[in-house]
Amino acid sequence: MRAVVTRVTSASVTIDGVVEGAIEQGYLILLGVGPQDDEAVCDKLAEKICNLRIFEDEQGKMNRNLEQVGGALLVVSQFTLYADTSSRRPGFSHAAKPELAIPLYDRFMDQCRQRGFTVEHGRFGADMQVASVNDGPVTILFDTDKP
Repeated sequence: MRAVVTRVTSASVTIDGVVEGAIEQGYLILLGVGPQDDEAVCDKLAEKICNLRIFEDEQGKMNRNLEQVGGALLVVSQFTLYADTSSRRPGFSHAAKPELAIPLYDRFMDQCRQRGFTVEHGRFGADMQVASVNDGPVTILFDTDKP
């Protein structure tokens, strides 16, 4: 799985002119699923992201996690994170098919909810407009295929 996690002061996803999900302080997560991914990989990624300490403490150091700041998550499916960019026109055959990707996308969000977080989201496969106010900016890339 691949995830781009951005610390935000606010973020939203709009579909057909209607706001589908919105958060204030927290993480905007663009989440891609690869064909080799499974539930164990999904659970481990959710655990890592939910415990990530990228919010500043009183000394200005990134030392606080999402729970400590009362943050929420906005999760947006993003198959383009698996783009093959070896040519000028990206290919997307390295992304998982929907029959694998959708259950893992849903599981990721469920794992975050089970940890007590509010999780907003887009709609898998929809044409979405994502807006965010990046905080810092702080953006972290996760790729479960790389140690």
